[in-house]
Amino acid sequence: MPSDLRPDVDRERDGRSLSPLLGSRKRDDEGTENNLSRSTHTFHERDPTSQAHLETRRKYTYAAIFLALSLVSFTVQTETAVYIQHELKWEKPYCMLYMTHGSWIILWPLQLAFMRLQDLSTPFPTFWRRHVQLLRQTALMVQHQTLHPSVRQSQTSPVRYMLRMTAFITCALTVAGGSWYLAVNLTTASDLTAIYNCSAFFAYAFSIPLLHEKVRMNKVLAVAIAIFGVFIVAYGDTTPAKHGSKSGGGAGGEKAPPSHEAENRALGNMIIGVGSVLYGFYEVLYKRLACPPEGCAPHRGMVFANTFGSLIGLFTVCVLWVPLPVLHYMGWETFELPHGKQAWMMAISVVANATFSGSFLILISLTSPVLSSVAALLTIFIVAIVDQLLPPPLNSPLTPAALVGGLLIIGAFCLLSWATYWEMDEERRLELEVESDIDD
Repeated sequence: MPSDLRPDVDRERDGRSLSPLLGSRKRDDEGTENNLSRSTHTFHERDPTSQAHLETRRKYTYAAIFLALSLVSFTVQTETAVYIQHELKWEKPYCMLYMTHGSWIILWPLQLAFMRLQDLSTPFPTFWRRHVQLLRQTALMVQHQTLHPSVRQSQTSPVRYMLRMTAFITCALTVAGGSWYLAVNLTTASDLTAIYNCSAFFAYAFSIPLLHEKVRMNKVLAVAIAIFGVFIVAYGDTTPAKHGSKSGGGAGGEKAPPSHEAENRALGNMIIGVGSVLYGFYEVLYKRLACPPEGCAPHRGMVFANTFGSLIGLFTVCVLWVPLPVLHYMGWETFELPHGKQAWMMAISVVANATFSGSFLILISLTSPVLSSVAALLTIFIVAIVDQLLPPPLNSPLTPAALVGGLLIIGAFCLLSWATYWEMDEERRLELEVESDIDD
């Protein structure tokens, strides 16, 4: 029977029969909406303060691990470098610089092997694809300084940008490292230690315009105390304290040349002064141009830091060998590889520097160039303690100047760590509050 000829009763019955279904559907929809509303409401009720505390604490936990690793490896590098130059008489500044920076090339392969051992159940093609995707996404974050690159930004390969930044930052690092080697025979070990470690101040100075870091009195005070501690260690004793260069060299100690043998102290101080400025600039430059923005997951930042370190090593190996034959031809540095005991000690020193450099890059990525630079000053005191523990004739007593200066550096580092932690926590809390308001 056609529907328009149905009795009204049937129509009403059909309507009644449909009413519960419609009502049920409506109630289900309302229930679903209420559930979604409650779920969304619960999601937005997360406390930005607690979230910020959690993220900052996680970052600092990773940073503490790599700080400890960097301090141990830098101490080993300093002791071996001083031993190679003063005891074994292998003094090839640029060759040591080239080998040291070139060794950074091993950072990414070692990291990849370590990550693979943690994920053996995943087929290698899948593992490799995920790793490349992570690096590409992080490189886009670095290039555009945003955690969420747009679709248009994601369509452009970040390879060209990373190659340019690698060349730029590596050249800045090489010039800074080379200045230390140029100055080491021109000035005294005490001047070298004091001026070189002022790079912590310049790192803070460059952080203000380049990283938009605020001038805070507690940070200024911490950096000033740390540098004052370095000056006490450098000039408080008749024997200059041992210290190492972040580019692999070492100076000071009982076998260091006396002050009156400095060839041109004023020129040497000027050169290492420029190097100190450039080291501070390099650290800030790396943070600004080769680190993901704040809010990036620590794991992602650590993986990318070691990858970029390998790029620096690759650029050094492929490009910066050019001065070696030039220096040899000019007679300024005869090319000669270490052999025998020199080679073994050099291998230890190079591996130690690669370990330190990878940890140092991660430390900068997770925290700040200023904190990382001041943290490196702790090695001056650690080396003094190690010298006290070494067997004769390598040992030297821990002097009052080294003790006082070391305690000042430790105090300054603790103050700066607290200030940086508080600042990072506050900035992350504000970012989360903004994100929460946008979601609402």
